[in-house]
Amino acid sequence: MKKFNIRKVLDGLKEQASSSASSVQSGAPENNLMQETLQSENFQLCKTVRHGFPYQPSAMAHDPVQKILAIGTQSGALRLFGRPGVECYCQHESGAAVISLQFLINEGALVSALADDSVHLWNLRQKRPAILHSLKFNRERITFVHLPFQSKWLYIGTEKGNIHIVNVESFTLSVPPPRPTHPDSRYTYDEAIHSVAWHHEGKQFICSHSDGTLTIWNIKGQGKPFQTITPHGKQPKDGKKPEPCKPILKVEYKTTRLGDPFMILSGGLSYDTVGRRPCLTVMHGKSTAVLEMDYPIVDFLTLCETPYPNDFQEPYAVVVLLEKDLVVIDLAQNGYPIFENPYPLTIHESPVTCCEYIADCPVDLIPALYSVGSRQKRQGYSKREWPISGGNWGLGTQSYPEIIITGHADGTVKFWDASAIMLQVLYKLKTAKVFEKSRNNKEDKQNTEIVDEDPFAIQIMAWCPESRILCLAGVSANVIIYRFSKQDITTEVLLEVRLQYEVNDVESPLDGGGGDRDPPTPGAASPSPQTAGPPTHPSTSSNSSDGVRDNVPCLNTPLKQSPGYQVELVVQLVWVSGEPPQQITSLALNSAYGLIVFGNSNGLAVVDYLQKTVLLNLGTVELYGSNDPYQRQPRSPRKTRQPSGGNGRFGGNFTDVTTKQVDVGSYYCLCDINECSASEDRCKSPTSGKLSFSVCVISVCTGALPFFAISSTVLLSVCPPRGANPLDHRDNSFSRSRSSSVTSIDKEVREAITSFHFCETFARKGDSAVAPCLFVGTSLGTVLAVALNLPPAGEQRLLQPVIVLPSGTVARLKGSILRMSFLDNTGTFLPPSFEPWYEPNATGADGEERDKARKRRPVSVSPSTSQELQESQYAVVVSEKQAKVIALPSQNCIFKHSITETSFVLRADVVQMNIGNCVACFCANGHIMALSLPGLRPLLDVNYLPLTDMRIARTFCFTNLGQAMYLTSPTEIQRITYSQETCENLQEMLGELFTPVETPEAPNRGFFKGLFGGGATSLDREELFGETQAGKASRGLAQHIPGPQGLEGMKGAASGVVADLARARIALDERGQKLGELDERTAAMLASADSFGKHAHDMMLKCKDKKWYQF
Repeated sequence: MKKFNIRKVLDGLKEQASSSASSVQSGAPENNLMQETLQSENFQLCKTVRHGFPYQPSAMAHDPVQKILAIGTQSGALRLFGRPGVECYCQHESGAAVISLQFLINEGALVSALADDSVHLWNLRQKRPAILHSLKFNRERITFVHLPFQSKWLYIGTEKGNIHIVNVESFTLSVPPPRPTHPDSRYTYDEAIHSVAWHHEGKQFICSHSDGTLTIWNIKGQGKPFQTITPHGKQPKDGKKPEPCKPILKVEYKTTRLGDPFMILSGGLSYDTVGRRPCLTVMHGKSTAVLEMDYPIVDFLTLCETPYPNDFQEPYAVVVLLEKDLVVIDLAQNGYPIFENPYPLTIHESPVTCCEYIADCPVDLIPALYSVGSRQKRQGYSKREWPISGGNWGLGTQSYPEIIITGHADGTVKFWDASAIMLQVLYKLKTAKVFEKSRNNKEDKQNTEIVDEDPFAIQIMAWCPESRILCLAGVSANVIIYRFSKQDITTEVLLEVRLQYEVNDVESPLDGGGGDRDPPTPGAASPSPQTAGPPTHPSTSSNSSDGVRDNVPCLNTPLKQSPGYQVELVVQLVWVSGEPPQQITSLALNSAYGLIVFGNSNGLAVVDYLQKTVLLNLGTVELYGSNDPYQRQPRSPRKTRQPSGGNGRFGGNFTDVTTKQVDVGSYYCLCDINECSASEDRCKSPTSGKLSFSVCVISVCTGALPFFAISSTVLLSVCPPRGANPLDHRDNSFSRSRSSSVTSIDKEVREAITSFHFCETFARKGDSAVAPCLFVGTSLGTVLAVALNLPPAGEQRLLQPVIVLPSGTVARLKGSILRMSFLDNTGTFLPPSFEPWYEPNATGADGEERDKARKRRPVSVSPSTSQELQESQYAVVVSEKQAKVIALPSQNCIFKHSITETSFVLRADVVQMNIGNCVACFCANGHIMALSLPGLRPLLDVNYLPLTDMRIARTFCFTNLGQAMYLTSPTEIQRITYSQETCENLQEMLGELFTPVETPEAPNRGFFKGLFGGGATSLDREELFGETQAGKASRGLAQHIPGPQGLEGMKGAASGVVADLARARIALDERGQKLGELDERTAAMLASADSFGKHAHDMMLKCKDKKWYQF
């Protein structure tokens, strides 16, 4: 009798009750051989750097000595820019909009005024700027802030018309608000004033007004302006006042030593210029230049050679802050060209729809992309260097290359060099060039309710860095495969071939009669296309109910393809029965196998892009075969076999065309014509009547289809089966039911394909050797295996067919499958095999090298001999709810972890760290987690960022070596790290904004001006605003809030060696400062004692010889 052990029972109950602990199944003694090297001490989460254009900018400032630029936003963010690669991001805790910014020029400090009536002083003399002091106004609303050069008095204007004076050193109010009852001079004008600018001599100033006029006033002149200018107004001949124009929102008046002054203004256009873009006007002498901008102007600043306002400014550039761009205009060259912007501010050029982040990619990849991307640069930029050149680069310790890929709504794909926490655009690919818009605008207008606003938008990207093959899935249910080439080619139009036939009619599942006929199985033989009868399906032109619609992008030929990524294959899902194709939900490619696979809510399709053939086209239910765990049957009780088409519940038929060989010049279209045109007698509703299926190859037919195949490029048109009502997975991908109960699975309408993974592993339980496989994950948590039988490499690979065979279910998890990966028997990560890159358009000797490269066996990551003998691998599967580690080929679950019960995982990746592998997860509740491999022990769990919108879920990416990123706003990328090592080195990697620079010498006033008092003179404002003369301000007017004192506050909550060293350094600095103060006090006391002793000695000598009555 087996001995009963109560301790084991209690341990088992405890293990099941703990949701955070991994459940280990018995029967896997080999697990003890794998030592997990990653520990929780290796993980720490922190933000690294933010890239992109500041979202919703509201204010701007420039330090002319340090040459750095600051931009404030409506969300309370600060972005500081120095030389290219030196950027910094700060955030006000209140999140109120920044209304004004002022630099303490060449002092490493910045003053920011917010819409919540608070003023903050930032210390920029450290890599992570921090707030030193804050001042919160309680009674008045702040409208403007001004800080003169080399002054310690900050002027704050309020809504009540008061001007408050703040001592910047103590950051306290220094004087009560003055009452301007008796001003020295008063100037009045009929129109509202928007801005004022001074002449450098202080004798004149210029005002901009709401009627589009500029008025110039003399200080000594009373009552009327010296000159009135209407820059864009039409001057009447009869001498009347010009017609009013739009308001001039800002004007700047800058003088030059040898020429005419510059007057630069925004706004002021005539009202008859309807629809004209926003403009910046530069008036210099008799010339007036109007510079059109792409977006509305938020603010502009003129960059001058000197920081002194009482000297000739000598302007050389204008920085224009737009709503979605930053433009710098060169004033020193004719025509006022713009500088080429070196910052990565064009991320939002078109809205970002998806992202990929690759760390530690091949070292030759970035130079290759840069070489072809450098040819895409625009011409006509200024030849001078970028004027914002302050700061110094950090001492980066990361040596591995990183690449970020962004897909956009206009079909653009951008490659970015993200190495060493910088970002620089490498190459831009425009997929819209492959397509052309519809030829019939009338039909476009009639079909506006079904035309997508962005038909070329990129939805999913799959990239093989080693072979440089790129695969893109568009929102219009198309897949494009690109190869990288350094040579340009021109494609030609090939013939279109159309051929169709019908198979046996199939009875509708809800039809009561004719139940003796069985539907054809997926593997049933089909009639030969050559022996098919006359076509009965109507032409799939633009007015057809099936086929390709005009709103679907169509191939554009002939097409000249420049060096870079060139089209290899286009796959298009077509319309069926008046309904658009379901959007693609998953995509994968493998360069070693020459295959791509994509899936949607209906099923999947495997395409051989070398032979230009469709290998497998199956519905999700058909992948199970006869082993469907949910026993999904057709509604008719007489139908006992699984239907192959026409089922509105499970998505109908995917025709298997594995045995069909397609010529390179052919064009495939797998069409399910469940409903035909209204003119046909067999046109019935989807649930009644007879159904017919067809496989079409489109033939030469003028105007039949708006598609053209191109040389070495084949358009494979795959028609999915007709299913239930369309689902928009872009907008509602997280609105579906997320019940963790397995019993509710049968209530799901569709089982979508959500994940793919190519690998060399065991396809079936009990296999003795590894082989190429495709693992498929579904929305119901099922993992299925598909075996791949590949011909030998070389010429036979292009001639013999690839055999694809579904092999059944491997595992089931709660929630939709997100990620799959593989480990060997030692726990080492097994990446998919790949083909090294070769030049596809090489000729001559290069062509021979290409052929040799193609005949070589692809780089394989198959297990070693010892592993094959042990027959052991581990599949790591992550779903929305849990993670599992499954031993292969036994298919036993050895580790299981419940990731979340109340939320769901948005993104999961198996990543490689410096000393091991782990699973990184981002949940919808904002938690970022890391699990060990293979034990699935929790290593990190931080409540970082709640899911506020779908943009974060769509763009969040993990990558190797502890890096991650997401789109924090429509225009900005936020990079984070979850590696302790990177967090410790981050301080050294960041750039420095403040560098010691000598302040330029003050202008020489000249002998006569000093003698006769000509020109403006500076007042001793200490007498005006100091507490000695003016007194103290009311304490209830504003509240002083001390800041966290720079690095001490920023590093107080940090941990690790760097944080300890930083705190020790700060303590030493404070101790040194206190010792210095003590030394100064001691010296002062010593001097005072010496002075006292001297005076006492003098008094003694003076009184030595005097008698008592002489005192």
